[in-house]
Amino acid sequence: MQKQAEYEKAIKTKYPEPIVIVIAKDANGKANPMTAGWNTIVSGSPPMMAVAVVPKRHTAAAIGHSKCFTIAFPSTDMAEEALFFGTKSGRDIDKLEVTGCKTEPATKIDSVILSDATANFECELQTQIPTGDHILFVGKVVASHINTEPTKRLYTTAAGGEMGPAS
Repeated sequence: MQKQAEYEKAIKTKYPEPIVIVIAKDANGKANPMTAGWNTIVSGSPPMMAVAVVPKRHTAAAIGHSKCFTIAFPSTDMAEEALFFGTKSGRDIDKLEVTGCKTEPATKIDSVILSDATANFECELQTQIPTGDHILFVGKVVASHINTEPTKRLYTTAAGGEMGPAS
């Protein structure tokens, strides 16, 4: 049985929520990672993924400039980096350098992949759609990578940004 509830109360039932780290190079050529909770697969053939980003974020400008981005599924070992990437701006600092996060060059686009992630997807920007207070960036997956070591994927597990594995 269901009962009507305010949106703010009902939306809290979405946890655990998958998170990703989206990476795009800015106009200075600096790879900028940003943690995002709003992401999805939007096509299986061709494979396409999308991520929602607030327009004023440095990442939105970087994706618009580079016309490509990486979507990384962070492992549970990356919780500190994921929190940092989601709370600091790449306008002010080099987030990869500050955290020491291990990267590898992307193979098909001008970006990087995260070495310790569960998986990485290289995406060429296909379209961007204004959606209220966010822009939905849709990318065609042109290369995929998986970790050679077994890893558990990182999720937001509760309101307030708590992170861990899905249970």
